[in-house]
Amino acid sequence: MRVSAQIDAHLPALTPAERRVAAVVADDPEAVAFGTVADVARRAGASGATVVRLAAKLGFDGFVELQAAVRQEMARRLRPASERIRRPVPGDVLDSTLAVEMANVAATLEGVDRAAFDRAIRLLTGPARLRPAGEEGAAVQSGRGRRAGGGRVLVLAGDASCAVASLFAGELSMLRPGVVLAGGSEVRVARLLADVGPSDVVVAVDLARYDRAVVDAAGRAAAAGVALVALTDSALSPLATVAAASFTATVDGAGPFDSHVGLLALANALLAGVAARLRRSATDRLDRVEAAWRSAAVLTD
Repeated sequence: MRVSAQIDAHLPALTPAERRVAAVVADDPEAVAFGTVADVARRAGASGATVVRLAAKLGFDGFVELQAAVRQEMARRLRPASERIRRPVPGDVLDSTLAVEMANVAATLEGVDRAAFDRAIRLLTGPARLRPAGEEGAAVQSGRGRRAGGGRVLVLAGDASCAVASLFAGELSMLRPGVVLAGGSEVRVARLLADVGPSDVVVAVDLARYDRAVVDAAGRAAAAGVALVALTDSALSPLATVAAASFTATVDGAGPFDSHVGLLALANALLAGVAARLRRSATDRLDRVEAAWRSAAVLTD
């Protein structure tokens, strides 16, 4: 298991001082990989004993073993794709990819916090959470449900994750209105975020190495009181630390690039949850979309 995943798994049991050390491990791995116990303790504002205690809680036999694991993870994650591609692929490529991606999906979905998942679904469906199950459709029929889903959902993503974000935004928009893919230039993103309010939700999708523009935009939205749902790769990522609900994907790649399959699995799970919660209005909306496609004859079998 990756160091970041071990931190995520043990985070609820960590003391405040241990969390500060864990943040150094996640945010400044170089300090751990090439520093000493005293260096890490100083950066975290903690004691050396706390650093050693965290290593033990994460399942390592002391700081040296934690340091070795961080170095190995750095070598894998931070090495450019142009270098990773030069590594020989062990065994059959298809078998290797199958094993890696199945492990990514399993680790990602098994690690989802159910309370956070429910919170994210409530955020993404807006006022529907205030009505008992089954009443949402009646509200739509009477006209009160026209705003099902509440305010807008703005979907932000880094360059590498934009495909997952685009797919998520497109399919979410078929389940509820008011979904905006906040991509393009920083000028456009800033304009879209300029009038966000408490009824809106921002979904941010990004992996290390994080896109600074996405991190900054998500931080501004959170500071404005907007609920943030983060799909990222660590509970201590700069997106997760400001999110109302955060989910971490395992992103091990069989080839030179990080895998986005775990992120896609998270996105699919959220879409399934939204569809189940909105039910009748989402069904009506999908029926209208299908009717429009048929009328325009834009698809063929």
